[in-house]
Amino acid sequence: MIELLRNRRSIRSYTGEPVDRESIELLIEAALRAPSSRNNQPWSFIVVDDRQLLEKLSLAKEHGSDFLKKAPLGIVVCGDPAKSDVWVEDCAIAAVLIQLVAQSLGLGSCWIQIRERRHDAGTTAQSYLREALGLPEQIMVACIVSIGHPAEQKTPVAAGDLDHGKVRYNNWTIAS
Repeated sequence: MIELLRNRRSIRSYTGEPVDRESIELLIEAALRAPSSRNNQPWSFIVVDDRQLLEKLSLAKEHGSDFLKKAPLGIVVCGDPAKSDVWVEDCAIAAVLIQLVAQSLGLGSCWIQIRERRHDAGTTAQSYLREALGLPEQIMVACIVSIGHPAEQKTPVAAGDLDHGKVRYNNWTIAS
């Protein structure tokens, strides 16, 4: 597992090769096996492989989602606040597991933040996606995870470049 974390990087450039059905099923299984508070499982996932819809979703927010139009796959991670007050955290856990399983399968991925982002000056990314995907009113989108075969190689972050100043032991005043 630590090797997956060491090598995982956000990939925003993909080859044209589609993601095979077996890999998609494993990604879905990972999402559905994610831990959640009190096992409420407040999430839902929309698996998108339609090129036109991926292009439409790539316009969901003002910045940072354009690369989705070139990805062969996107997984929209949704949550239901009525099911859990920590739906955001539960959805985040599921999204990270999707990314780690993607890495284990030799696929690249990138988190696209949707919650609290704008589509344009008058519309939220949430509203844009609600319309584009036909989401019920109570369902919220946490993020979209783009997935595909990497068309770029990124060097892992060296262990020496990790910010160990962010680690404290036993209380705030004692840094490592």
